[in-house]
Amino acid sequence: MSRTATIARKTAETEIQLTLNLDGAGTAKIETGVGFFDHMLTLFAKHGLFDLEIAAKGDLHIDSHHTVEDVGICLGKALAQAVGDKRGLTRYGSMTLPMEESLVTSALDLSGRVKFIYRVEFPTEKIGQFDTELVEEFWQAVAANAQMNLHLVLHHGTNSHHISEGLFKATARALRQATTVDPRQTGVPSSKGTL
Repeated sequence: MSRTATIARKTAETEIQLTLNLDGAGTAKIETGVGFFDHMLTLFAKHGLFDLEIAAKGDLHIDSHHTVEDVGICLGKALAQAVGDKRGLTRYGSMTLPMEESLVTSALDLSGRVKFIYRVEFPTEKIGQFDTELVEEFWQAVAANAQMNLHLVLHHGTNSHHISEGLFKATARALRQATTVDPRQTGVPSSKGTL
């Protein structure tokens, strides 16, 4: 069964084409016009072993907010589409990940219900030209559109780049775990019979 999705989104602010393969090799072709964001998405694909292609054009003359948020919307929709009815999935995933001096946890549930908890404070407002507040905007958009519970927690850290990188890598690995097909899970992983 193919676990892929292609999402197209066009608004007055952005135009995005995104393709996701959950059973990939971690290859990425990312062009959002936001260099640091491209770097984070490339790491996400690599650590999730997802093949991910994103071509995004946004109103970067204003700032990066619309582009980052709308890519999050598209990635969330792609995740929801690619997992289908979730039959056979592990469903839950978590990773506590060290990134140099930083330690983060990402824990998630592909529950079909949205809950986003973000306990992260960045020591700086910028990473280069990238606004650190957009990390929260991105993951909130992903969680809402993937219809999942997502908890992101910073335990400690002093370098904003490392904190952001830890969050993207940890969430990629948690999603890799949650989207893995468990051969012992013959149906939908819920006592309700549906997710």
